[in-house]
Amino acid sequence: MTTAASTATTDFNVEVLRSAEGRERRILLSLTLPGILLVASVILLPLCVMLYESFIGESGSFSVENYTRLWTSPVYGQVFELTFKVSLFTTLLVAIIGYPLTYALSQLPERSQNLALLCVLLPFWTPVLVRTYAWLVLLQDNGLINKGLTGLDLISQPLPLSHNMTGALVGMVQVMLPFLVLPLFASMKAIDPNLMAAASNLGAKPSRAFRDVFFPLSLPGFLSGLLIVFVLCLGFYVTPAVLGGGRVIMAAMRIEANVRAYSNWGAASALGIVLLLITVFLILVAGFVGRKAGKGMFR
Repeated sequence: MTTAASTATTDFNVEVLRSAEGRERRILLSLTLPGILLVASVILLPLCVMLYESFIGESGSFSVENYTRLWTSPVYGQVFELTFKVSLFTTLLVAIIGYPLTYALSQLPERSQNLALLCVLLPFWTPVLVRTYAWLVLLQDNGLINKGLTGLDLISQPLPLSHNMTGALVGMVQVMLPFLVLPLFASMKAIDPNLMAAASNLGAKPSRAFRDVFFPLSLPGFLSGLLIVFVLCLGFYVTPAVLGGGRVIMAAMRIEANVRAYSNWGAASALGIVLLLITVFLILVAGFVGRKAGKGMFR
C-alpha cells in the first residue's frame, strides 16, 4: 500500500510539473508574440512583397524576366563584379589593419584600453554621410592631403585620391573598421593569458605561442568580424556613391537607379533578392568555417 501510494504521489507530482511547464511556456510565448508580430511585419512582410515584385515583368504580368536579365545583361555582370571586388578589397584592407590594431588594443593597460576603445567607438556617433564628406574634403584634388604634398614639393600634380576606386576604398575601410575591431576585441579578451604563459614555459617563442595558441583562439571572432564587414559592404551605398564620383557603381546604387530613374521595381527587387541569397549563402559558409575553426581543424 505504501509503495502504491508513493507511486501515485510521484505520478501526481510529475503531472503537476508538466502542467506548470506547459503554462509557463504559454506565458512566455504570449510575451514574445508582440515581438514576433513586429519582426514579421517589418522584415518578413517586406521581403514577401519584394519577392513578389521581383517576378513582375515590365508588362505587369508574372514572369522571370527580371532574373533572366540579371544573368544575360552585361551591365548587371559588371555591377556584381565591381560589388564583389570592392567588398573583397575593403574586407582585406580592414583585416590587414584591424587585426594588429585590435591585438595592440587588447594588450594595453585597462585605463588606456578604455580610452582607445572610446576612440574606436567615436565614429559610430558621427553619421556616415558626414564622415564621407569629411574624407572628400581631405582627398579631393585641392584637399588637405594633395595641398600638403604639393606644398612640400613631394608631388607636382595632385594624386587621384577621390572620385575613383581609391577614394571609395579609403572611405569604406574607415567606416567598416569598427565592425571588425569590436567583435575581434571581445574574442581576444576572452583568451586566457595563462595559455600564452604556459606556452612560453614549455619553450615556445612569443611568435610561435601567438601562432599556435593566440591566433587560433581568436579566429572565430576574426572570421565573424570579416563576415560582418563583407556583408555590409555588399549593400553599401553612401560612401562609394560620394567618394566614387559615379565611377564605382555597386549593387545598392543600381537598385536605387532602377527605382528612382527607371521606376522598375521588379528589376530592383530581383537584384535585392539575389543579394539576400548571396548573403545567406555566405553566412552559412562562414558558420561552417567557424565551426571548423572552433574545432581546430585549420591549425
